[in-house]
Amino acid sequence: MPGNVMLTTVLNTAHLPPTDREMAWAETTGQALMATRISFLEPDRIEAQIQTMPLGPVQLTVMSYTPLSSQRTPRLIRQSDPEMYQLALTIAGQQSIEQARQYASIGPGDLLLYDSSRPFTAIAGPNPPGARAMLLQFPRRLLPLPEKAVAPLCGTVLPGRAGVGRLLCQMLTSLADTHADLTSADSTRLGTTAVDLATALLAHHADRQTLIPAGSRQRALFEQISAYIATHLHDPGLTPGAIAATHFISTRYLHRIFQQHGATVGDVIRQQRLARCRRDLADPSQCTVPIAAIAMRWGYPRPSDFTRAFRAASGMTPSEYRSAGQDAKRAQR
Repeated sequence: MPGNVMLTTVLNTAHLPPTDREMAWAETTGQALMATRISFLEPDRIEAQIQTMPLGPVQLTVMSYTPLSSQRTPRLIRQSDPEMYQLALTIAGQQSIEQARQYASIGPGDLLLYDSSRPFTAIAGPNPPGARAMLLQFPRRLLPLPEKAVAPLCGTVLPGRAGVGRLLCQMLTSLADTHADLTSADSTRLGTTAVDLATALLAHHADRQTLIPAGSRQRALFEQISAYIATHLHDPGLTPGAIAATHFISTRYLHRIFQQHGATVGDVIRQQRLARCRRDLADPSQCTVPIAAIAMRWGYPRPSDFTRAFRAASGMTPSEYRSAGQDAKRAQR
């Protein structure tokens, strides 16, 4: 469909003669990201690939490369500075960076903040041989935090396995893995959400949460709570009151956040639970699992409550739904 957006391969050095690969990589990353001085540590074995996805003024980049060093010098900054922040997620391999008098060594699951306006030196490899990373790049002006609060975070490791960091990593990974095209409007909204999550992460580590605009805080909190709901559907005690208490907000504020996204907390919980139940009821490998067990698995300890909710949503009982699915599969054979 014209106008759709997806992850696109910008360069794969496997398609180039070995002697052209280093220069091609330096030129491509300079255009797609920022100008740096590139040097591959194993010149006779250069393999690298870069893919990009535009998200409005934001960009998601997926990169893989054999061992290399990348240096952004004061001279390169004077020649061209896009005034961007980059939040990098290491997927595989080990990398080290020095920026703003900070030194960090990062591995899979770690996040790292770069500033295009500050010199840095980064090295990937040689052990293990090379790395794979994702970069969320966005204009500095989009980050609603003062530079003096963000500067100390450049070149430091930011955890990506818990809290908002984990949520941001999950979002970036999901975007990179998606095979469905996004419209320009979809991608712009996702870019805004990604920057909101990045803002929440950086503000948390800078201890400047109060500086985040209310709209950004609410969007980041909505994503965080939605992820929490998705991972706690099995809990019968997953109620608006319990969710609000876990996130240290009032129940009234929780409802207001979801209303701004055209939803209610109760509807989201119910719809996701029933979707999981429908999936399990239609799964041939689970045809011998009692319906009550499936219901309990997804937060319905009382079979009568589950049957009533399922019939209201599907127009049939759980057993009728399972039988209909089995009949349809037999008819296809």
